[in-house]
Amino acid sequence: MTVWDRPEPPTRPAPLDRERIVAAAIALADEGGLEAVSLRKVAARLDAGPMRLYGYISTKEELFDLMVDEVHAEILPEEQPGDWREVLRIRADRTRQAALRHEWLADLLGGRPSLGPNALAVTEATLAALDGLADLDTVMRAVETVSAYFTGAIRREIANLRAERATGLSKRDWQRAYGPHVSRMLATGRFPALAKAVHDGTEVDAEESFSTGLDWVLDAVAAKLARPPA
Repeated sequence: MTVWDRPEPPTRPAPLDRERIVAAAIALADEGGLEAVSLRKVAARLDAGPMRLYGYISTKEELFDLMVDEVHAEILPEEQPGDWREVLRIRADRTRQAALRHEWLADLLGGRPSLGPNALAVTEATLAALDGLADLDTVMRAVETVSAYFTGAIRREIANLRAERATGLSKRDWQRAYGPHVSRMLATGRFPALAKAVHDGTEVDAEESFSTGLDWVLDAVAAKLARPPA
């Protein structure tokens, strides 16, 4: 029985429910990451005994599942766009924005799909937008491909933000600090393609990089959807 199928205990004198528990857990994670979340710490935030929480949640993994599903409510658009491409773009953009608000989400994206009601609604909206455009296997691969792109891009962006905080170096500071080493390595002539990229490439911010990459992935998906069945 999943945490969504298991009923909550009867109301007791001190108000407590899964909604309040999840809200407290998300607040802790927003402040200090997933390592800051435990049933004991959540109970302390709610001024409740830790054992009371076990009537609502059995494990920390269940709590994480509930937290992820709660954030999926932020990902689900209020209105369903008519165009499949716009649906996938909005899902990617809203997932990125949710991860920037809740960095811990990047650690839980990917892997087995979330089965909470909000996550299922996001998946339903996505699949409904592509329904009938191709055979089911092609549609599923299309969704998986776009999801793999934005999951990886989001994790990279969050990792960079964490590195900045951990080192105290912005991207520019880091480039200046390691610039002499990179220049010496490139001067050896062993890395001509890399040297060209460093000297001639155009630097873009994380948002533009994410959007451009997403466009390319969606272009590839569109080309695949347009092909007649083999």
